[in-house]
Amino acid sequence: MNQPASPFSKQQLLPQEETLEVLRQKGELFIGLPKEKQYQEKRICLTPDAVNAITAHGHRVIIEAGAGEGAHYSDLEYTNAGAEITKDTKKVFACPLLLKVEPPTLAEIGMINPQTTIISALQIKIQSKSYIEALAKKRITAIAFEYIRDDDGKYPAVRSLSEIAGISSVLIAAEIMAKTNHGNGLMFGNISGVPPVEVVIIGAGTVGEFAARSAIGLGANIKVFDNSITKLRNIQTNLKQTVYTSTIQPKNLLKALKRCDVAIGAARGKDRSPVIVLRTMVEQMKKGAVIIDVSIDMGGCFETSEITTHDKPTIEKFGVVHYAVPNIPSRYPKTATISISNIFTPYLLKLGEDGGLENSLRFDKGLRNGLYLYHGILTNKSVGEWFDLPYSDINFLIF
Repeated sequence: MNQPASPFSKQQLLPQEETLEVLRQKGELFIGLPKEKQYQEKRICLTPDAVNAITAHGHRVIIEAGAGEGAHYSDLEYTNAGAEITKDTKKVFACPLLLKVEPPTLAEIGMINPQTTIISALQIKIQSKSYIEALAKKRITAIAFEYIRDDDGKYPAVRSLSEIAGISSVLIAAEIMAKTNHGNGLMFGNISGVPPVEVVIIGAGTVGEFAARSAIGLGANIKVFDNSITKLRNIQTNLKQTVYTSTIQPKNLLKALKRCDVAIGAARGKDRSPVIVLRTMVEQMKKGAVIIDVSIDMGGCFETSEITTHDKPTIEKFGVVHYAVPNIPSRYPKTATISISNIFTPYLLKLGEDGGLENSLRFDKGLRNGLYLYHGILTNKSVGEWFDLPYSDINFLIF
């Protein structure tokens, strides 16, 4: 007896994969911005305009009194933008979402509620294993803004601050050379009949490129050194002109350093900056020449560099003025704040649109790259390897 023909095909009768739609529901964010207590840190994560955009979308922002003063933003400006101002530091740290420029200190971690989300810098080089363990103990979710990637795979926060540091290095050198600052009296600028200032830039990354751009704009002659031919080629392309470039060969570098008026160190390494300019090279530089060691955050690339401060920024060695202040962007806190705020604001609005961090992490690969702790579980490979701590793949935790 013939079986009646099935209305379904063989393929249709096999178990099928079910696609579940993840609903994105708008969520209300409650954001806290504490005052930065670290020495010399004057930046804040959001400008009043950014706060206005965030509160206009129905989110709450609470700011510690005086948090914006270092960047010349008053409490009144933030109040008018829709933020709540409080003098109670603990109240700010009790917010479920915290925004900071500097990573929270161990004392500040003590004020944070369990299960809080923190977005700040991590600055892995100055942290300890116990620091990560203190965050993990509170089951905190933490995002390092220097690890966040954009759609092009670049790191917007790092690039933005590097641009500021590169431009600053030339402005600082020009300032130091002024006779009123006991400098050698030379001026940047292509004055008719006067030989231009000679600038050596070591490192052809973002800092080096923006230092070169600024120096050229002020009429200086520049020489750029880097061991990456690709970076040297890129800097020529980005500057849209032919400049002197060279790989780092001691003979060529020494010759350039002997003639230069300003030397800018912008070389980076994996764990620390390579020491490229030795003491003997510095000894042969011109008296009154200026060294700006932007790489001091990672140890410095001049052997003679010593960390200085914004209050006492220079020291002199062998007749050469050394400037080695870490965190150069904090010298221009308003510009740096606007720059950081421009990066943070779209992410925060997106968090609200997506219904919170959990959904944003699912949809945004670049934001997920910035995550290093998820409810106290370490999820970043490089952080895990740096501190010799076990880590988990975030993709297995959120999907």
